[in-house]
Amino acid sequence: MAVVKRIVLLLLLALVVLAAAVGIKTWRTPSRQVSVAPIQKAPVDAQAVAERLAGAVRFKTVSSQEDPDYNREEFLRLHAYLEQKFPRLHATLKKEVVGGLSLLYTWQGSDPKAPPVALMAHQDVVPIASGTESAWTTEPFGGTIKDGYVWGRGAWDNKGNLLSQMEAIEALVASGFQPKQTIYLISGADEEVSGLRGAKPIAALLKERGVKLAWVLDEGMLITEGMLPGLSQPAALIGLAEKGFGSFKLTLDTAPGHSSMPPAQSGIGSMSRALAKLESNQLPASLGGVAGSMFETLAPEMTGFNQVALSNLWLFGPLVQKQLEKSPSTNTMLRTTTALTIFQAGNKDNVMPGHVEATVNFRILPGESLASVEEHVHKTVADDAIKVAHYPGNSEPSPVSPMQGPGYMAIQRTVREVFPEGVVAPSLMVAATDSRHFNGVSDAVYRFSPVRAKPQDLPRFHGTNERISIENYVEMIQFYQQLLRNAGTAVAQD
Repeated sequence: MAVVKRIVLLLLLALVVLAAAVGIKTWRTPSRQVSVAPIQKAPVDAQAVAERLAGAVRFKTVSSQEDPDYNREEFLRLHAYLEQKFPRLHATLKKEVVGGLSLLYTWQGSDPKAPPVALMAHQDVVPIASGTESAWTTEPFGGTIKDGYVWGRGAWDNKGNLLSQMEAIEALVASGFQPKQTIYLISGADEEVSGLRGAKPIAALLKERGVKLAWVLDEGMLITEGMLPGLSQPAALIGLAEKGFGSFKLTLDTAPGHSSMPPAQSGIGSMSRALAKLESNQLPASLGGVAGSMFETLAPEMTGFNQVALSNLWLFGPLVQKQLEKSPSTNTMLRTTTALTIFQAGNKDNVMPGHVEATVNFRILPGESLASVEEHVHKTVADDAIKVAHYPGNSEPSPVSPMQGPGYMAIQRTVREVFPEGVVAPSLMVAATDSRHFNGVSDAVYRFSPVRAKPQDLPRFHGTNERISIENYVEMIQFYQQLLRNAGTAVAQD
């Protein structure tokens, strides 16, 4: 009995020590939020700016992968509209058209030695899904102002960013402000279909001119509200990196035949088994990298067990990871995801098809590569009869941009000034943006949109009833005005 008591006491002592270690680690984990003085936000005529955004939404600037001139007249009408609505910007900034329809504006800085920066947004929008038009509350391209929102395709993605950047610059020019460093305003016309005709040649042009950007800010992560359990404040997530995009086509050729005499293994069956293997054998998840930095930054701002768990990943890491893997929105932060997107086979109900095709799309975590994913496909499928080819538009994961530097510091400070109730944390952009083409002209590329979003808003992105609140749109304009002012301060202090 004495031995048993000793073991029990040792176990209790170990638990007390463990609890103390967890408590101390939680208590000693400091907030990483920067302190800022309250600012007087720039005055904005909410109705006027909403009407200008609504007008831009009415241009059906849907882009096409195959046809560079698709909806060309709509894009040209948008260009003319921008010149009309932002006369000071167009009188002050140098405008160039690149790749047919994409726009590059240059706002010359007062200090030629100050490293330039770039703001990015895109003009093009995705189409309305066929058959869903009647589900919209307003006409999809109506640019309707209703119930405190601007409604329509592009109001959020991404004319909201483009117009708010232009509103900010227009107001700054009118006030007599001149940036210390040169500002580039970049607006692609084919972001939704790869950016190969817009952002990519603009980046190449700047590189050819010897331009090295101190930092770049493109669309990306949002100001989330009510999406992170244990966090009551809005979370402004700044994308430090972007996942790679890798689509692979799997093909299988077999002898066609009559369905009355099927073989033991059909082409459809073999391909289906291969796809099932890929779906059930996902690439491994991890709480490291950018995701780890995000959770470390958010931990001190959490409440309850969430704060304890995220402050002590050395102990609770496996539990936290298991929970995060259950939700698609957080699982994608932890691993290279596998998505089965296309399956094509057969054209008659009584014929065994001789050719089967499938496409699998991977969003690749920084630290992995297109080559490592392709190796995973071959190893998992383990069928030499199935050929694997990569799509031409694939792209590697981006480098991870620094949290210490003028770009992140300026963005972080501006968020805290314009959205003082929010917390700022690094994050990983899980979709593709035009900014991936700028890794060769800047070592600091960030992905963040000052857009407030609740869980119920996410289906509107590329979906039905896209909209932006006028109140939030005013904040977006104030954000870009303050960011451009802070950019010069960051240069001076760097």
